[in-house]
Amino acid sequence: MAKKSDQTGTIARSAAVVSFAVLCSRILGLVREQAFAILFGAGYAFDAFVVAFRIPNMLRDLFGEGALSAAFVAVFAAYNEKGEKETWRLASNVLVFFGLFLSVLTLVGIFASEHIVRLLVQDEYIQVPGKVELTARLTAIMFPFLTLVSLAAVVMGVLNTKGRFFVPAMAGSFFNLGALIGGVSLSLLMPRFDQPAIVGMAIGVLIGGVLQLGCQLPTLRRTGFRFVPHLDLRDPGLRRILVLMMPAVIGLAPLQFNIVINTYFASSLAEGTLSWLNYAFRLFWLPVGLFGVALSVATMPVVSRFAAQKDMPNLKNTYVSSLTMAFCLSVPASVGLIILAQPIVRVIFQHGRFDVAATVGTAEVLACYAVGLFAYAAVKIMVPIFYALDRPRYPVIGSFLTMLVNLLIILAVLEHLEHRALALSISGAMTVNFIFLSVMLYRLMGGYPLAGLARGLGKIVLASLLMAGWLYGLQRLFFPGGISEERLLLDIAAVAVCIGSSALLYGLALQLLKLEEMNLLVRRLLRRG
Repeated sequence: MAKKSDQTGTIARSAAVVSFAVLCSRILGLVREQAFAILFGAGYAFDAFVVAFRIPNMLRDLFGEGALSAAFVAVFAAYNEKGEKETWRLASNVLVFFGLFLSVLTLVGIFASEHIVRLLVQDEYIQVPGKVELTARLTAIMFPFLTLVSLAAVVMGVLNTKGRFFVPAMAGSFFNLGALIGGVSLSLLMPRFDQPAIVGMAIGVLIGGVLQLGCQLPTLRRTGFRFVPHLDLRDPGLRRILVLMMPAVIGLAPLQFNIVINTYFASSLAEGTLSWLNYAFRLFWLPVGLFGVALSVATMPVVSRFAAQKDMPNLKNTYVSSLTMAFCLSVPASVGLIILAQPIVRVIFQHGRFDVAATVGTAEVLACYAVGLFAYAAVKIMVPIFYALDRPRYPVIGSFLTMLVNLLIILAVLEHLEHRALALSISGAMTVNFIFLSVMLYRLMGGYPLAGLARGLGKIVLASLLMAGWLYGLQRLFFPGGISEERLLLDIAAVAVCIGSSALLYGLALQLLKLEEMNLLVRRLLRRG
């Protein structure tokens, strides 16, 4: 039996590599959101952009980077054993088929954009003069993003199967870079042509999509791929991909409906609510991407190998180690985001047209999102294990459960908590999903070391409570009167001191408590440095 520390070390090392690429993309994404905050603040124009972008982005998550990517990798990996000719023929056929299919879907979306927008929002949104028309125009501009990013996902699948990971992982950074530079430049030019400035940011999304696809093509060519345009609907590989996509689409659909549900209810609240939710989710998604996604990517090949070998003891140990690492990173991040929500939002976003009211609203939403951070990170690790064990129905059931709980929480507390309810509903739904998947996985695996997991979690909670007390004291010291518009440099320094000292205290506490997963993470990071 492989040692637990060896498995944990492998995952920690792989997670660090993936985290670097994710970190680059997330940082550029934050800079892009800062540009939105400076130029548009939180209100009319950015609300319209948020609704408009959610439509193609939701379809991207559902059909492109979600179901299509997973199904394509599974089939392409099998074809890879048959020889290059068959492999590249399949890749070309898939690119042509989905290029045509998504192009038709895009055209339908462009012509039906206003009807789609009206389905997503309530009367309060529709009654604002010109807002639906602006949203529809932005939707039509950004719809081709669906095709670009879905083709980029296929290329990413080819490269990953061929052992090329770094460039595909950095593709998101190219998107954010193109959307940022192109979008900001064009938004400054649009008013000269009697167009709303926000239109420039919509065109920037297309520029980013082109770069996300284009940056991978040179590496794809170096793998030996040569594109041969052809379309064969009888190709068994293509048919297999379409068959595999169906359960994945069904599993992802409830999560996308959550976006529709929350957008619909947010559109009935005060102007700016959609903007607050978007800004807060961008901040919240940074640790989810760094910890949850990175650990999931690193864990998947390990658990797949153990599942294929029917090596249940090592599979259990690997799962417990990965989950402990997720808690080790996400629990203190939640504490920090809750206590420092206002200072963090103020430092990052409160510039230009983003005012104090927007900071307060965004910070309240961020704190509510942060409550469920541990569940987000944990579910990212758990779901691949169900697929490795050939039990995909449980994550699908969990997705439907998430949608139901999200809706029930919104209906129960929206009137009292308003915009905060929409973030708390997501946190509550993900927590219920985490509990459900934990129980199912425990039964499916015939149990796993709960005592070891409980010991690790106990150490993490103890260290996090110590850090929370320290952080609360610093927050009262540095921000006694709340947030200010006039002391940006001092606020930046104060936030840096709070985060840096709290992270150091937390790390030292876990070092003294001898949490193995934390010690391995630190050693890997020091070795890479």
